[in-house]
This record gives sequence, C-alpha cells and structure tokens, in this order.
Amino acid sequence: MKKYNYIKIAGLLFLAFFLLNSCSELPLPNPEPPEIKKEQAPALTQKINDFINLVMEDIYLWYKEIPDIDIRYEFDPKTYFKKLLFVEDKWSFITDDVEALESSFEGVETTFGYSLAFGRFSNTGDIFALVEFVYPNTPAAEAGIERGDIIVLMNGDDITDDNYTDLLYASSLNISLGILGENGISVDPKTVNMTARKLSLDPVLIADIIEHEGHKIGYLFYAQYISNFNSSLDDAFRYFQEQQITDLVIDLRYNPGGGTDAAQYLCSTVAPLNVVNNRLTLVTFQWNDKYQSYWESRNATNQLKVTFSNTTEVKMGLDKMYVLTGRGTASASELTITGLKPYMDVTTIGESTYGKYTASITFKPEDFLKDERGNGYYNSPSAFKDFDNWGIQPIVLRYANSQGVTDFKDGFAPDIPVEDDLWAGIPLGNKQEPLLKAAIEKITGTEILALKKAKIQVPYSIFDRGFSKFDKNKRELLLESF
Repeated sequence: MKKYNYIKIAGLLFLAFFLLNSCSELPLPNPEPPEIKKEQAPALTQKINDFINLVMEDIYLWYKEIPDIDIRYEFDPKTYFKKLLFVEDKWSFITDDVEALESSFEGVETTFGYSLAFGRFSNTGDIFALVEFVYPNTPAAEAGIERGDIIVLMNGDDITDDNYTDLLYASSLNISLGILGENGISVDPKTVNMTARKLSLDPVLIADIIEHEGHKIGYLFYAQYISNFNSSLDDAFRYFQEQQITDLVIDLRYNPGGGTDAAQYLCSTVAPLNVVNNRLTLVTFQWNDKYQSYWESRNATNQLKVTFSNTTEVKMGLDKMYVLTGRGTASASELTITGLKPYMDVTTIGESTYGKYTASITFKPEDFLKDERGNGYYNSPSAFKDFDNWGIQPIVLRYANSQGVTDFKDGFAPDIPVEDDLWAGIPLGNKQEPLLKAAIEKITGTEILALKKAKIQVPYSIFDRGFSKFDKNKRELLLESF
C-alpha cells in the first residue's frame, strides 16, 4: 500500500493557497493604449517645409545649429523657418511674395515715395511720423510733402501701433500734417491725399557741389545699392570730376544696403588708383565649412573675396572721404565704410550704423529644378508650381575687410557724433543740415553759424523708420555673383 507524506502535501496546499490569494491582490497589466495619430500638415505645407529644410541644411552659415524638427507637423512654413534660425541670426527671412521682394531689390516699388521716421511723445504716447526724404516724381513729391513734415493723423484718425505702417504700405492715404510751434504741434486743417504707384526709383537722389571757404565739396545722397543704377553713379562722379571737387561727402544715413556688385562699383569709383588698378581685396568671405572647403578646393576666388574693380567708368582716385551715417546705414553701406578704411581716410559723421556683417542669397524653388545631368531637387516645374512664389533669404557667410574687421554687431560708432534733426526740416544737401554742416566744418576748419529754428519742447523717442515693407530685407548684403 502506497504511503503519502501528508505533511508535505499540506505544505504544498498551503503554498498554493497563499500564492493564489497573493496573485489576486496584484494589479493586472494594462493593455497597450492604441497609438494616437498626430494630425499632419497639409501636403503643400510639407512641400514648402521640405524646400526650406533642403536649403538651410545645405548652405546656411549656422547649419550645424539647426534643431531636428519633423516637418510633417509644422503647419506654418514661416514659423517653421524661424525655428531653424541660429540665436544670433536677426537677418535671415522668408517670403511668400518673392517676386515683389526681388523687384524691391531692383528699385521697383509700389510706393508713395517718402521715407519716414516713426516717433512717440513721452507724455501722451501719441504716435507721429517725420519725413526723412522724398523721391522726386512720386505721389508724395507731387502732393508737396517735404523733409521734416510731421504726419499726425491718417485717414482722419490717430496713428497707432497697429496701423502706423499703413503710412508706408497702404494703397491710398489721406493724411493730416502737424505744424510745429512754440506751444507744441497743431494740426493743419488741410489734408493731403495720395495714391501709391509702382515706380522704378533711382537711388542717386542728389549729386551737388557745395562751395565753402575755398573748397569744392561733392555731395552725393545714395539711397540704396542697386547695380542696375551704376550708370547714375557714373553720371554723378563724372560731374564731380569735371567740377574738380576737392572733397567728397557721401550720405548713407538712410541707405539699408543692397548688392555686393553695387558696393564694389561705388568703392572702386572712389578709392585710390593704385588700390583699384591692382585689384586689391575689398572684403573676404567666410562660408560654412562645407562651402568654404568647396570654394577653396576649386580656387574659386570670386566666391572667397571681393576685389576692387578696375573697369569702372569713372576713377576718382581719392585718399579721403566723409560718410554721413545713422541707424539706417546697414549692410552694403557698412561694407563700403569698413572695406575702404584700410586704403583711405574715411571719416564717419552722424549716428552709429546698424551692424550687419553677414551676406545672403535669395533661393526659390525653381532654383532646384534638375538639369540634364540630374543635378537638382525637383524633377519638373509641376513639383513646385503651387508654391513657386515662395523664397528664403538665409545668411550664407560673414565678411571681413582686408584687416580682418568683422562681427561688428553694434555697428560702427561715428567719428563725429551728430544727431539727425528732422524737426528742423532743413533739406538734404543744405549747408545748414546738421550732419552735412558738421562735415563741412571738419573739411574747412571753419564754423557755420546755425539758423534759429523752432524746437520741439515735448520729450519723444523714435521707435521705427522705413521706406518700404522690404526695408528689413534690404539690410541683407545680397550676393549677386553666386
């Protein structure tokens, strides 16, 4: 008869009972939650994002700093573009109207024709606009608007933070001017009506001779660096040469910049003859590591530096010049100043410049159409037809003058500080205009007696300025020979 170990069986039964009760108290594992599918951006938006990513990861100066972002979930290409920018990059931009942008770079604008400084009275917060200059043969000029005019009302209402840019960008306007008196500003009951027109604007606004104390001073007001108008520079400097000027003053206080070709042309026109004829270095370029190695390996000097050109129509061969500056002096204007300083005496007069030591290129989707060798990104124009008016303007390099001066983030402080007094309403090119007056006094060593004028008694501050909706974009130094 088989014997059983009842003690062992009892122990096993107890253990089984304990385990069963313990397991009943343990939490059961939760089933895996179903995967939540994130909503993706529309296909067209993803295509635009893909184009942005393609360019930025390739040629952007700070491409190594680009964050890893899934383009499928970026619903606004402009916001996505901004997320890619390096923390120090205040210049790169994107547009969905690249045609208008490129027209603006060439001097074609739909405009009233005036440049404005926007201010705010400290005691009331009221906003006003001061006219900096007016292009001739424009709606503003035809309406009698002049430098120093004060705009206090727009379409019968106050000017506000939300609408002040309409003074530049609206298609039509009715404005009220202010009259500056000892007791403040009163509103002129007469109003001015203007309708914007599409115009081609020659940036050489003034080329004049100022005679003072035995000096013949050439004064050039240059509003933008546009190589299409280099012939206008030729006309101005040929006139100065024929008049045998003794000194040169170039007014760049409102010049936001433009293209490298125009900057090269202006610098080559004024620089010492040995510098020009020997094609010495104006500025050098530093691209990102990929492109720098590429250009160096192919000895592509035209992509590594800009030299003086010995083929300009006029060669002034000067050893000194005077430049009038302000916060609107940027990009190619600053390249002119820093590029010429190693070779001639450049005296700056006015206020500190903007601070732009980098350059950019305009990229459009059609630039990446595949060629016969298969190089490119898009197989056919139909691949980008839905977003063919988009463009991006990324920073691709920093530049330095022949002495290595670069990274001037705060701009160039003037050698002779002078405030740009728009309230006085003194025309540009007039001896009494404060910046030009200071230049003439420096040149001749004699003081010019200032005219008595009404002064603004209420404290104020200037918070913005501009001529075109593309002003900030024009601060880009545009590479025209890429």
